[in-house]
Amino acid sequence: MKIALAQLNLTVGDLQGNCARLRAAAEEALARGADFMVTPELALTGYPPEDLLLRPDFLRAAEAALHDLARQLPPIPVIVGHPQRQNDRLYNAASLLQEGAVRASYHKHCLPNYAVFDEKRYFTAGAQPCVVRIGRAAVGITICEDGWCGAAPLAAAKAAGAELIVNLNASPYHMDKQLLREDVIGQRARETGLPIVYVNLVGGQDELVFDGGSFVMSADGLVTQRAPACAEGLYLAEFEAQDGRLAPRPGPLTPIAPLERQVYEVLKLGVRDYVDKNGFPGVVLGLSGGVDSALTLAIAADALGAARVEAVMMPSPYTAAMSLEDARAEAEALGIGYSEIPIRGVFEAFKTTLAAEFAAFPKRPGDVTEENLQARIRGNLLMAVSNRKGYLVLTTGNKSEMAVGYATLYGDMAGGFAVIKDVPKTLVYRLSRYRNQLGQVIPERVLTRPPSAELAPDQKDTDSLPPYEQLDPIIEAYVEQDRAAADIVRMGYPEDMVRRVIRMIDRNEYKRRQAAPGVRISPRAFGKDRRYPITNRYPTWES
Repeated sequence: MKIALAQLNLTVGDLQGNCARLRAAAEEALARGADFMVTPELALTGYPPEDLLLRPDFLRAAEAALHDLARQLPPIPVIVGHPQRQNDRLYNAASLLQEGAVRASYHKHCLPNYAVFDEKRYFTAGAQPCVVRIGRAAVGITICEDGWCGAAPLAAAKAAGAELIVNLNASPYHMDKQLLREDVIGQRARETGLPIVYVNLVGGQDELVFDGGSFVMSADGLVTQRAPACAEGLYLAEFEAQDGRLAPRPGPLTPIAPLERQVYEVLKLGVRDYVDKNGFPGVVLGLSGGVDSALTLAIAADALGAARVEAVMMPSPYTAAMSLEDARAEAEALGIGYSEIPIRGVFEAFKTTLAAEFAAFPKRPGDVTEENLQARIRGNLLMAVSNRKGYLVLTTGNKSEMAVGYATLYGDMAGGFAVIKDVPKTLVYRLSRYRNQLGQVIPERVLTRPPSAELAPDQKDTDSLPPYEQLDPIIEAYVEQDRAAADIVRMGYPEDMVRRVIRMIDRNEYKRRQAAPGVRISPRAFGKDRRYPITNRYPTWES
């Protein structure tokens, strides 16, 4: 028996386009001799459809699209994910489409309601197994979280006669997620004694990137076949009878990539799909000569092609000559459009205009008014380019900066998509060196000189922040692991540093709430993952 794993890049709400992709995949599967095809979770609507699911018109359109798809498919059984209304309840469903009709439907048992998932807002949990006969095989249908919430959903399928489990997924990426998926699904295979076909979505959807990596698991928990990450495709898995049971034959086993390559490919995919699915002709970003903008530029150029990327260098009175030289070198190495717009004149005009207003308020220690003015001038210029050319502005701030508020509202935070907002500074350097291994595009001194915002004379990031080698682990412990201040101190970090960093993280939630969306690569990113109150008097830095 041959099963087609349809690892597809689908778009939320594009019912017509998604159906066309599903039909094309089914035609390919039939041509390649597959016995049936399995699609990702909610393939019909894209994932996650979020509050589209609260619209009766959307649900009616999805139901009509499902039946149209069933009639239009070539003569091959297809298991497709879709929302399904039944008795005034909405289910996350997967149905067998065969011979022009919906032959059977399964309702997802376990509804995730943690991290980026919010399924209990929309769906009712199912309770019954669904086993369908396709050819000579009894196939148990399950959906995503059913494989993560314990043995019950898959055990119910086995009890109902399943000889093989298919698991439809929309599993978003975070670092080393593939290893975790295979470990969990391996446990389910060993518990049930059944092989499992795991089909995952691929593509970017706002902050989330679905990285594919569909695989086949033998009954003893060994991966026998693995599809590539971050690549759309149709992959055939072959099964044979062994001692009266179905067993997968060994197939192509794409290696799991090293971390830097994983993250870089996910960032590229997230940028490409956000830009293309939202109809932008290209992108523009501010190029500073620093490592963050250099990495963002490389990702954008690799994702979209040099012809769709423009960089603007906006030197201020504090911009070092080497920053200008390095920015020009980066643009030339990547072959992207590049221009320079000095901001000295605009900056002086702002200060003159505000002089009378500020006369009664002398500059205080820690006053960053003039620094923020420069950042906001640059934000205005980039948005003007965006308005005139229709390009999307990419912001260049990293997770370390976003965590502690080392960013300017309506300045360097101004833009439509924040490519590296979930990438800690230490990982920014690792990704930059990885990209240079593919071809030198970031000058070496960008990677070796002390980072600086260049908004004041002789400024360095360490004037305001702990060294990133200390800052990033504290952020990870507090934001991603919810560890208390005392626990982090016990990890070996100075108490005053830990408490200061936690205060900065908490007090800058109001900035992050206004930040552009960006690619999620960590188990807990700012945004969908971490919903923290802005108005909040709980002193976490004292815990």
